[in-house]
Amino acid sequence: MKKFFLLVVTLFIPLLALAQAADTTSAPKLLTLEDALKVALSENASVKVADLEIERTGYARKGTYAALFPQINGSGSYQRTIKKQVMYMDGGGFDISSMMGETLANYLLPLYAQHPDVPFPTPVKPDPEEQSSSNEGFSVGRWNTWSAGISANMPLVNAQLWENIRISGTEVELAVEKARSSRLETVNQVKQAFFACLLAREAFKVYRSVYENAVENLAQTQKKYNAQRASELDLTRAKTNVANAIPSVYDAESSVILSLWQLKAVMGVDLDENIDVAGTLGDYGEQMVSALYDGSSLTLENNSSLRQLALQAEELARSIKVQQNAFLPTLSLSFNYSLNAMTNDFKFSEYRWSPYSFVGLNLSIPIFSGGQRTNAVRQARVRAAELDIQRTNTERQLKIAIRQYLNQMETATKSLGSAQSALETAQKAYDIASKSYAVGRSTLTDLNDAQLALVQSQLAVSQAIYTYVVAKADLEGTLGADFIDAAGRVQLNNTYDNE
Repeated sequence: MKKFFLLVVTLFIPLLALAQAADTTSAPKLLTLEDALKVALSENASVKVADLEIERTGYARKGTYAALFPQINGSGSYQRTIKKQVMYMDGGGFDISSMMGETLANYLLPLYAQHPDVPFPTPVKPDPEEQSSSNEGFSVGRWNTWSAGISANMPLVNAQLWENIRISGTEVELAVEKARSSRLETVNQVKQAFFACLLAREAFKVYRSVYENAVENLAQTQKKYNAQRASELDLTRAKTNVANAIPSVYDAESSVILSLWQLKAVMGVDLDENIDVAGTLGDYGEQMVSALYDGSSLTLENNSSLRQLALQAEELARSIKVQQNAFLPTLSLSFNYSLNAMTNDFKFSEYRWSPYSFVGLNLSIPIFSGGQRTNAVRQARVRAAELDIQRTNTERQLKIAIRQYLNQMETATKSLGSAQSALETAQKAYDIASKSYAVGRSTLTDLNDAQLALVQSQLAVSQAIYTYVVAKADLEGTLGADFIDAAGRVQLNNTYDNE
């Protein structure tokens, strides 16, 4: 008997040590569900990444608008001639009218008429057979060529560019909706982790009470055994009940610790931070009124997945217009100013710079591209058809999910009613069995059966409430009513308020 009590004390010491450690250390920070949601929406990694994605798409949109402004570029170049270009010219007779030009010939004729003693040169027509070709050429150009300039180009009429700017605006809206989806998912994860903590804590309380009752029953049985009012079998069973209750307590306590770690992870806080959840699952039992949710009145207009698909459909519709606008002409304005110098030395102060500039309009008319533009339009239309099928299937799956959540909530509500009735009966039965065992009117087996029924009833009540609140959280996430104002616009900066 001494050995058994030594074993019980040895197993119970860790629980006492944990309790004392909890008393000596600083008390954990209690968090309500609203507190946990506020922390998660500011510290969660996926929320931060989604906000940065909004910022990135905003910069991308500004970059698209920049294409409407003049694109100004400066240039400069230097070329060193390694081998000059050589030119060759064919020789033969010449025609004065062709070499001097008609104007110069008309000017010389009156002069020769005033001086008849001076012979006028007779035009010589080149004889193709007498034409000769010179094999010796002459070099042209200079050794150094310098160039510097500035150019500008601005689109005046470009339908594709205008449609791309509209697409960039849709991409920003899509990024905002994805950020809202991340927030909705974070809210749902925090709710489920928070409720899991409450459920684990309820289970820990139940199994701890089972252990305490088993220890108390062992003490009573030991007294009866010493007074020869209980058999050795009853004493052995009481010892077994205590030994069996200890692992359950440890498992329940481990579940509490793991659920708190999961809550910290989804909140985005340090895992070593000392926090705890406030309240009990019973506090949410008042929400279990299935009549508040009528499946026929629930709509998916704020569902994030459908809103994203709608924005993607809008983006694809604009992309079709982009491909169709590729058939339209484009008009742009261009300007160029440059300075050029060609020298054989590096005396920069003596360089003669020759300016050159122009301004012009460039008209580009698409004529033929081998069917590339036509196939691009067809490809965009096929993608739009694929997205429409995907949207229809997603909507169907979401409607099934809503019905599933409503059915789970209704089932949990009915289960709670029966579980509460069973709990009252089981508690009454256990109290009777405990008093009867104390006075010797019932056996330890009867007391164990009553305690088992009581434990099952307590866990059934907690499980029913947990099933309801988790299904309700999934339903709210599917409906996507959070972070939307009365006009249906996304409001990401609003602090979550659990109404």
